[in-house]
Amino acid sequence: MNLLDDLRWRGLLAQSTDEKALAEALSKPITLYVGFDPTAPSLHCGNLVVLLVLRRFQLAGHYPIALVGGATGLVGDPSGRNEERSLNSTEIVENWVSRIRTQVSAFLDFDAPKNPARVVNNLDWTSPLSAIEFLRDIGKHFSVNQMLAKDSVASRLDAGGISYTEFSYQVLQSYDYLELFKRHGCTLQLGGSDQWGNIVAGLDLIRRVEGGSGHALTVPLLTKSDGSKFGKTAGGSVWLDPEMTSPYAFFQFWLNSEDKDVINFLKVFSFLSHDEINALEKSHNENPGLREAHRALARELTTLLHGAETTQRVEAAARALFGQGELGELDEATLASALAELPRATISKREDIPTWVDLITAAGVVDSKSAARRIVKEGGAYLYNVKISGDDFAPTKSDFLCGKYAVLRKGKRDLAAIELI
Repeated sequence: MNLLDDLRWRGLLAQSTDEKALAEALSKPITLYVGFDPTAPSLHCGNLVVLLVLRRFQLAGHYPIALVGGATGLVGDPSGRNEERSLNSTEIVENWVSRIRTQVSAFLDFDAPKNPARVVNNLDWTSPLSAIEFLRDIGKHFSVNQMLAKDSVASRLDAGGISYTEFSYQVLQSYDYLELFKRHGCTLQLGGSDQWGNIVAGLDLIRRVEGGSGHALTVPLLTKSDGSKFGKTAGGSVWLDPEMTSPYAFFQFWLNSEDKDVINFLKVFSFLSHDEINALEKSHNENPGLREAHRALARELTTLLHGAETTQRVEAAARALFGQGELGELDEATLASALAELPRATISKREDIPTWVDLITAAGVVDSKSAARRIVKEGGAYLYNVKISGDDFAPTKSDFLCGKYAVLRKGKRDLAAIELI
């Protein structure tokens, strides 16, 4: 199966300018790019969809470019928004550019002997350009009528208006494609389906300025089976930066995928073969309780981003939290990241440690102390995996791992973290 057929099987083809011509072009190595704007300190799970498609192209022998938008990040893309973005300072955007450059490096091979990847910053060719040069040499090739017809622009106009700053975003993105065409022979731009108009505008600019041609390919914007936005949890976005979303939380995000979504996510995000995914789908349909597909998805994505050793540690933490391993064997960083996802209560090291009943209530796992006492009486109260026999039981300071953490459990799965501060 060729690359385009594989993308179609995985549900990763939305639009293409001329699929037959693109297939012919892909019979030989080509250079292609994807752009990422630094609108936050980190990329998030939603960015992974197109970033991993870029990786698939590299594995197929092509030359990938990850463009980090130091220039376009200062302007803001109106796509998918009903109001103006807040503009960030140059210093903030520079810092975010640096961080995102590092993140994309986890997914692309910059030392490949035949087709190494590269990262570029569009500020390198945009900042030397004067306003007059931009208007005369680039702006003259754009029809305002066509720009106004773009869905994201039209919706903003209907909602009350759009600034010239964001209106000009399409011109800047088109200019990126032109520069990469001239500098690196880039003939394919990938993007989400909401970027179709911008990408096609870049192709038109290449034709007008250079008399050249290229290709466009977009991937669908991913949603969950219930129609909700992918990559969001109750706590917000799932980030690629481990300081913003811990490796443990990242692993748990994929592990907790809905049953209806997990096979689709394996196709979109994993590099497992068709046969491997089909086998996991068969297992999932026959016995979803085993969660083999969920674990395969979580392991692959966490290993890809954070490495195999980290993945082993977070899996060990997950098992230990539910009595299948020793929490005391975890390093403090892994333990802290695992417990960060739990309901919690804090107590001062200078105070006497309250009873299990007081602590589980303070953590919010139960509504009242009387409910907590009933749990103890019924045999459902645990410190770690040791059953509590009396409602006057209180942990001692020696029970706290790393001198600061203890884990209470109600029943089989309701956990709380207690932290000494």
